[in-house]
Amino acid sequence: MAYWPHLYLLIFILILWALEKRFPKVMERAEENLLILVISSIMAVSFGQVIARYGFNTGWDAALEFNMVAFSWLILLGMSYGIKTNLHLGVDIVLNAVPKRTAKVLSLIGAAAAMLYGLLLLDSTWLAMLGVNVSGGAIEYWLKMFKIGIGSDELRYPEFVQELFGLRPRVHRWLVLVVLPISLALLSYRSLQAFIDIARDKRSMLISGHEAQDLVKENQNVLKD
Repeated sequence: MAYWPHLYLLIFILILWALEKRFPKVMERAEENLLILVISSIMAVSFGQVIARYGFNTGWDAALEFNMVAFSWLILLGMSYGIKTNLHLGVDIVLNAVPKRTAKVLSLIGAAAAMLYGLLLLDSTWLAMLGVNVSGGAIEYWLKMFKIGIGSDELRYPEFVQELFGLRPRVHRWLVLVVLPISLALLSYRSLQAFIDIARDKRSMLISGHEAQDLVKENQNVLKD
């Protein structure tokens, strides 16, 4: 298997790290705006389809595939963003019941597990070093699509793009699926950041426990009443 995608992903993560160190506010807004753009495009296409179908008896043939792809992008990119912003909900009853030192160890294990999960899905071939006979992962699947060069089902390049670059009409599937290795690399990177922050006591856990804490505070005197 070719290893140039691994190198490109590593360069991408290093550039992202450098930009976030240099321009933290700008990069935070950029990530948020990207997710807003994706979900807004889903809403716009869905609304446009309703108007086109019921108002003009027409529509965009690729609307369903576009929304499916955009929704998958939203989920995949949202995984790392949720870890970065501490928005993922989870069961924190054990973390709140044990001593702080134990809770910190458990949180570190959770962050390490999330990072391992991302790396396994990204490329599981490294497990061969541990004697595990496995192969595959997001990088290998994306690389296969890149080499084959097949197109998506309904998505089409604009005509001027086809003429300018001499492309076939259908959007390349590898271009649609490029978010898969990128998002898993981001998931591993954000989990590593969370691990370091937990170790340095900059955050208490990988998941968000604020909702549960607020609920307990709101209802702590219910039984007394």
